Amino acid sequence: MTLLRGRTATILIADDDQDDCVLIRDAFLEGSTATDLRFVENGEALMEYLKRQGVYSDSVRSPRPHLILLDLNMPGKNGRDALLEIKSDPNLRAIPVVVLTTSRRQDDILFSYDTGANSYITKPVTYEELVEVVKTLTQYWLETVELPVDSRRAPFGES
Repeated sequence: MTLLRGRTATILIADDDQDDCVLIRDAFLEGSTATDLRFVENGEALMEYLKRQGVYSDSVRSPRPHLILLDLNMPGKNGRDALLEIKSDPNLRAIPVVVLTTSRRQDDILFSYDTGANSYITKPVTYEELVEVVKTLTQYWLETVELPVDSRRAPFGES
């Protein structure tokens, strides 16, 4: 892995659909390099995790993610609100956010990119397609690109 230099990638997945979470986990197990998957079920929990609040205060148990997969449609604070908050926070905005949602609406796609999402993917219909998406995501985000390391903060995945 180019980015991680042998370390395991932490991927934070924000999705309220437990069936989708199981499928995503299985797809990563089948089609991906070494990853540490973390799941939260809504935007509130996502922001608590990223800001190390509440049950996520321990940086060892809740490491800074290398990548966020974000569903737009969640109860409470939805993915749109969380994306706005992430990309407006100087301590979080460098974390790549890939929107992974069921919506094909052009206004959702435009909003996501206008707000700073790094990619927008409509959830695949079949499990086989999901495995291919996971392979492509991990190859690109965890093996190909170089992500910034800000000297004011710990590098991604470290505390």
